[in-house]
Amino acid sequence: MRYFFRRCVPSFDRVLLVESGSRRIFDEFLPGLPALFGEPAAMDLVTCYPGEPAGYRREAGRVYRVTDYSGRAGRRRLYRELAARGYRVAVIICSGEPIMMKWKWALAVRLPVKVLVVNENSDCFWLDWGNWRTISRFVAFRSGFSGAGAVRMLARVAVFPFTLAYLLLYTAMVHIRRHIRRKVHA
Repeated sequence: MRYFFRRCVPSFDRVLLVESGSRRIFDEFLPGLPALFGEPAAMDLVTCYPGEPAGYRREAGRVYRVTDYSGRAGRRRLYRELAARGYRVAVIICSGEPIMMKWKWALAVRLPVKVLVVNENSDCFWLDWGNWRTISRFVAFRSGFSGAGAVRMLARVAVFPFTLAYLLLYTAMVHIRRHIRRKVHA
């Protein structure tokens, strides 16, 4: 991940789209992308879906299907191929869906790109230090630490050690009783 500590926006000449959420999100987001940042010269797509999203021009880039890169060697090959393409920007869907979760974060970390995060409402923000408030709110919302769910989540975190201790003690008592009964009846 490049440019995390800089607010500068790199040129949009080479863009990698990581379709790690519902196809609907890119269907809504892609037609408005040129209005926001200009028309990219090349736009490649990493996806697990068949076909391409609406608004994606196949002639403008290449489609990488993660199913074609299975196993450790396949993943390494995909990382090498994508790094060799010289992307400046990666557009990643973060919609709270478990679609390509490991892939998107591995690509964001391994590729030297500035990351543009797109949420389920097709809103976007840059993943950089200048947006730390937005990022912290986003993470808090995704992890359940915002709104009415925050109290419930904090209560669960606070009660968890006591629940675990109770279950461990209960399990120990059951096994100790079983052991004592075996000794008495033997």
